[in-house]
Amino acid sequence: MTDYEKIDFSPLDALAEGEVVTHSRVRDVRLPSGKVLALITLDNGRDHTRPNTLGHTTLKELGATLDALKTRAAAGEIQAVGVTGKQYILAAGADLSDISRVGSKDNARLIAQLGHHVFGKLDELGVPSFAFVNGLALGGGLEIALNSTYRTVDASAAALALPEVFLGLIPGWGGAYLLPNLIGIENALDVIISNPLKQNRTLKPQQAFDLGIVDAIFPAANYLEDSLRWADGVLSGAIKVERKNKPGKLERTMKWPVAIKVARGMLESKIGTVPRSPYVALDLLDKARSGTKAEGFEREDEALAELVAGDQFAASMYAFDLVQKRAKRPVGAPDKELAKKVTKVGIVGAGLMASQFALLFVRKLQVPVLITDLDQERVDKGVAYIHEEIGKLEAKGRLDGDTANKLRALVTGTTDKSLYADCDFVIEAVFEEVGVKQQVFAAMEQIIAEDAILATNTSSLSVEEIGSKLARPERLVGFHFFNPVAVMPLIEIVKTPQTADAALSTAFVVAKNLGKNAVLTADAPGFVVNRLLAKVMGEAARAVYQGTPLLTVEKAFQPLGLPMTPFQLIDLVGWKVAAHVQDTMVRAFPDRFYANENFHALAELPEVVEKDKNGKVTGWTKAAEKTLKGAVGSTPATEGEILRRVQDGLAQEIKIMLDEGVVPEVEDIDLCLILGAGWPFIDGGASPYLDREGASERVFGDTFHHPPIKGVGA
Repeated sequence: MTDYEKIDFSPLDALAEGEVVTHSRVRDVRLPSGKVLALITLDNGRDHTRPNTLGHTTLKELGATLDALKTRAAAGEIQAVGVTGKQYILAAGADLSDISRVGSKDNARLIAQLGHHVFGKLDELGVPSFAFVNGLALGGGLEIALNSTYRTVDASAAALALPEVFLGLIPGWGGAYLLPNLIGIENALDVIISNPLKQNRTLKPQQAFDLGIVDAIFPAANYLEDSLRWADGVLSGAIKVERKNKPGKLERTMKWPVAIKVARGMLESKIGTVPRSPYVALDLLDKARSGTKAEGFEREDEALAELVAGDQFAASMYAFDLVQKRAKRPVGAPDKELAKKVTKVGIVGAGLMASQFALLFVRKLQVPVLITDLDQERVDKGVAYIHEEIGKLEAKGRLDGDTANKLRALVTGTTDKSLYADCDFVIEAVFEEVGVKQQVFAAMEQIIAEDAILATNTSSLSVEEIGSKLARPERLVGFHFFNPVAVMPLIEIVKTPQTADAALSTAFVVAKNLGKNAVLTADAPGFVVNRLLAKVMGEAARAVYQGTPLLTVEKAFQPLGLPMTPFQLIDLVGWKVAAHVQDTMVRAFPDRFYANENFHALAELPEVVEKDKNGKVTGWTKAAEKTLKGAVGSTPATEGEILRRVQDGLAQEIKIMLDEGVVPEVEDIDLCLILGAGWPFIDGGASPYLDREGASERVFGDTFHHPPIKGVGA
C-alpha cells in the first residue's frame, strides 16, 4: 500500500503561485464536561463570495496543523479535534486552477495522494475528529467531513455535494470509497453519479442527514454551540451515534453488485459510453464493497491521475471557465447604465411558450405582466395556466403563500391592446412567420411609449426583416429563449444593424435579472444554436433519406456525447418546428444545409418515432414507415461516414460564423452550445472536440484553439 508519508510532494510547489490560501486557524474550546476540543476554522480571509478552496499550500498547512494536534492529543492536552469553516462555508472543494495546471499525469497523481495524505490524518489523531459542516461543502469540502469520525450540519447550509463527475473527475480524496461504506451503495450512486449528471444537483442539509452522510443536524441560530455540546455527549458516551444506512454483509454480497449492474445499464442508455468519469466512478464504487480503506484510496489516486491527465477534463475545465466567467460578463454588452428600467412587461400571445415567459418574468422581476391573444378564451386559459403553475410552486414550498398571492395578482390578461401603453418591455411569442410578427409589432408600436423596448423570440428568422416596417426599428432586439424556458439558462440576444445601445443594454439587464446567461449574436439565420443544430439534424436526415437505417444514424452520433440523439432532439423540439428551421437554413445556405420536403409530411403525423421508457429512439412508427416508403434512396452511409460529415460540417460552419462575425469569438459559440443545447462539458462545447478529432485541420487547415485544448497525457 502507498506510504503517503514517504512521497515527495515538492513537484506541486509550482502550483501554489497565485493561490488564495485557506488557513487552518486553531483555538481550544473547553466543553461542558471539561474536555478540550481543538477547533480548526478554515478561512481564506475573504467574504462569502470567495469560498474556501483547497489548493496545494492550503493542504500543506492543514496537514501541518493536524500533525501538531496529533502530538498534543498524545500528550493528553486535547481530547478531540473539530473542523469547521468561515461563515456560510466549509469549503468549495479543490482549487480547480491548481488541478488544471498539473502539467503531467505524475503530478495529477500527486494531487490525489496529497489530499489522501492530509485528510487521512483526521482518522489518525489518536482522538475522535468532528466535522462541523457550517455551510457550503462541495467535493473536497465534503470529503473533509467524510474522513472525520463524526459529522454535524447546519440546517441552513447552502449545499452539500460530490460534483466531480460533472467536471470529468471522480471524488478522489476519499469520497468514492468512504461514502458507499457509510450510506450504502444505492444512496452513494445517487450522490456521486446521478446527481452530478442531473444538472449538478446538490443536497440540502436535511437530505444529507436523512441519507446518513451527517450524524446530526442543528438550526443555524446556535449551530456551533449545539454541535460542540453534541460532540461532548458523544465523547462522554451519553450520545450513541447510529448509522442506519451503513451497509451490512447482506447488502455487500447481494444488493451491491445488482445496484452496480443496474446503474451501468442506466448510464449506457442515458449518456452513452463516451463520458469516462461516470464509468470510472462506477468501477470505484463497485470495488469499494470490499478491501481496505488504504486500497480504496490507492484506486482513487490512479483513477484521478488518469482523468486529470485526459482530454475530457481539459475540455471540462475550458467549459467550466466559460460558464463561470465568460457567461457572467457577456462580450459586447453595452454599459448597463443605458438600460431602461422595466416596471411592466407585455407578452403577445397566451399559448404555452408565452405562458412560460409570463411565469418567468413575474417570478424573477416581480412586476406586472400582461398577456394577450386573439380571443378572451385563449387569454383566460393562459392566465389560468400561470396561476396553476404558481400554485404548484407554492405546494412544493418554493413560494410562500403571500408571495404566491402577490405573483398571481401581478399576472393579468386582456384582448384590449390599449392596456399595453405603459409596458416598458414587450416580447412576442406568436407563430414563427415574418408577416405575423410584423403585424404584431406594428400594432404595438401605435400603443407603447417611444422608448419602450420590443423583443422577438424568433428562433431563426431575420430580426431586421421582422422590424423592417417599424417606425423605430432601433428599439427592436432579438431575445431568443430555449425550451423549457424555466430550465434552459441561455438567451441569445440578437443585434440588428439598427438596434440601439439602449435597447441592447435593456435586453442584457433583463436577461440577467431573469437569472439567465445572455450571449450577443449578429442577426444571422438560426443565430448560433439552431444554426449548428440544424447542421446536425440535417446530416441525420440526409443519411436517412439516402437509405441508412434509423438506428445506424442514431448510433453514428454517439461519439459527440450529446445529451440526445438527433431524432430524440427533433421529437422533443417538434417535427414542425424542426422542418421550419431546416427550411430557413436551406433557403439561406442551400449549398451547406439539408432539408427534405418529406420532413413536412412526417411533421403532420401524430407520432413519428417509437421510444422506450428511457426516451431512447427504437424505430419509426408504422405511419412514418409508410410516409418514408419510396422517399428514401438505396445508398446507405456507414456510422463513420455520417460522423465525419457532421464533424466536418460543424467545423466549416463555425469557421464561417466566426469569419462573418456572428459572435465575437469561438468561446461564445461553445458557450451557446453548452447553455442552449446541453453540449457536454467533456467536449468543451464543439470547437475543442473538433480540434481534437482533426476536423478543423481537415476543413480549414488550422485549429480553433492555439494550442488545442488537450489533456497533459503521460
